[in-house]
Amino acid sequence: MTTPNLQLKARDLMQTRMVAVTRGYSAREVAILIHSGTCSGIPVIEPGNHLVGIVTEFDVLKALVAGKDLHNLKAEDIMTSQPITVEESATAETVINHMIQHQIIRIPVVREDRLLGMISRMDLMDHLIDSHVINVYGG
Repeated sequence: MTTPNLQLKARDLMQTRMVAVTRGYSAREVAILIHSGTCSGIPVIEPGNHLVGIVTEFDVLKALVAGKDLHNLKAEDIMTSQPITVEESATAETVINHMIQHQIIRIPVVREDRLLGMISRMDLMDHLIDSHVINVYGG
């Protein structure tokens, strides 16, 4: 069994293929994207990939509990402003500590507040857990 490399950098862990929306995108459509199961949080950006917020499952649920009609709202109306982020040079250990401390599932990776990628808990596990396992079933 190998020891996980907690010094891996965020730039090596992040996914660069992601979905993002603008402030004016429909809150209902954001909720549908999240409900599709492809992601649990969607970054909200301005031109130049400037990160201004994130809409998570919790943000959608909070809006619904507050009695808000998602049809009449925009992403900026339900997003979490100033989301927790990490720089591309942050270590895996730092990323994990942020996720634990803030109880978040995924974290945006930024350079000067510009969105570069996202890291999910599964991305971390994919890189840090040795998956060379043989499952044997039967007698």
